[in-house]
Amino acid sequence: MSNSLARAGFAAAMVAIGMISAGAHAANVDAPAQVIDLATTAGATAVSAEWRYHDVTIVPTQFPAAGADQQPSGPEQATFDYEPHAGSLRFDDSQWSVIAPESLSARRGHGRLSFNWYRLHLTVPKQVGGLDAEAASLYFATRLDDYAEIWVDGELARPFGGSGASVIAGWNAVNRVLLTRHAMAGQQISIAIFGINGPISDTPSNYIYVREVQLEIRPALPGPAAVPVQEVNVEVDRRDPALDAIVPRNAKLFKLAEGFQFTEGPVWSRQGGYLLFSDPNHNTIYKYEEDATLSVFKEKSGYDGKDIADYGQPGSNGLTFDRQGRLTINEHGRHRVTRIEQDGTLTVLADRYQGTRLNSPNDLVVKSDGAVYFTDPPFGLPKFFDDSRKELPFSGVFRWKNGRLDLLTHDFTGPNGLAFSPDEKYFYLDNWDAAHKLIKRYPVKRDGTLGEGTIFADLTREVPGEEALDGMKIDKLGHLFVSVAGEIWIFDDTGKHLGTVRVPKPVHNFAWGGSDGKTLYLTARSTLYRLPLLVEGVRP
Repeated sequence: MSNSLARAGFAAAMVAIGMISAGAHAANVDAPAQVIDLATTAGATAVSAEWRYHDVTIVPTQFPAAGADQQPSGPEQATFDYEPHAGSLRFDDSQWSVIAPESLSARRGHGRLSFNWYRLHLTVPKQVGGLDAEAASLYFATRLDDYAEIWVDGELARPFGGSGASVIAGWNAVNRVLLTRHAMAGQQISIAIFGINGPISDTPSNYIYVREVQLEIRPALPGPAAVPVQEVNVEVDRRDPALDAIVPRNAKLFKLAEGFQFTEGPVWSRQGGYLLFSDPNHNTIYKYEEDATLSVFKEKSGYDGKDIADYGQPGSNGLTFDRQGRLTINEHGRHRVTRIEQDGTLTVLADRYQGTRLNSPNDLVVKSDGAVYFTDPPFGLPKFFDDSRKELPFSGVFRWKNGRLDLLTHDFTGPNGLAFSPDEKYFYLDNWDAAHKLIKRYPVKRDGTLGEGTIFADLTREVPGEEALDGMKIDKLGHLFVSVAGEIWIFDDTGKHLGTVRVPKPVHNFAWGGSDGKTLYLTARSTLYRLPLLVEGVRP
């Protein structure tokens, strides 16, 4: 086979093989496509792409044997792994060799049983392949000698029985993956290609190289959309053995839907057996059902004013249900907390404190007595703390009960996630503030107000960068789950950090759901995931 195929022939080969990502829609494959050859300097330059390369080393390691439960629960045994694990979006490849696009056909690796990494970082221009970026879907297609696995923005998806997208396509076959349903000018996309010399059982006397690689530009797919439920990569950092009773040793993460602008505020409906969640950027509440159906539950969920174009997040954020099954909504753009009654009418619970408009209610929780507790930072306002629409001089935590709104605390500049302990004796609160990444715990008084708070965890030095603390949930054993810089940190009730769960996209919030309450649904920016766990969560 030649090292280079004509573009038309390459595209035809991909369609004929039928290797289509589970997240892509087959109908779009037949649409006319513009093609950028990423194996040329001109093509790479068109999308500001840079190729980097690194060899892989096979290393000995230890891993538990299969136990009686058929899971990795037995004694440690000798096996093998490889280095580096470079699929993650967070992986730092800045010290890797930069290679010219025309050199992709050079033979690399060590021959025989051999693996390697190619990483590509590209930026979407305003116009790509003759289309405005917002009108385009982007696909990545490559053929490696001999096999490849493709990571996109840190995610390696593998639908059951699938091949040819992210996972091995076949002998010198095409891997073709959907990069984005709706491209955006300036959007940065990272692609990691794991090259494999094969057949593995008949170790060959050749090397790994890239035969073809290109970017396809097609008309934008409708979206967002549910995808066939598919397993994706998950990493668990086990700091304490106690985590084994919370997160399975063989943890599984499943991708459910994609194509959102920014997912937030999820809540599981026990009555309906479905998940609701917000996209505050798109001003929409979505409904996800376990038969892999996604639908719009409520449009204009947070704002419909004439200045809506000024807002980055005009829509709803936090959602929850009260004891009567009524949905309670934090509306960013309207500066208020509302409730949908059983007959479908909307009741405004709170929009002002002592005559002054609230900032942008963020997250909320309902106590067993029906009181609604919510945080009110200005993050939903166009200019945050400096916005002229901001009237309150502080960011508060409030309680609404029986028509009365009380300020409970304004300790934090960016109060965000909140939760009660299972017995409701304590109230937890975290802070979205890069300079003060704190979790506080407050005793709950008999009248429902809060006592003096104490520092439960200070992560300021432990977690560098601008990302801070977001959503928070708790299980029935009192373990606290906190969104920390896009990761899920799990604490026991003493503040001990038991471990961390890292998923491909940054997680900003989560909700317990499923028939037994042991599934954690994760809102991770553009994506919705679910993570089955071993503990039952506290649900509304």
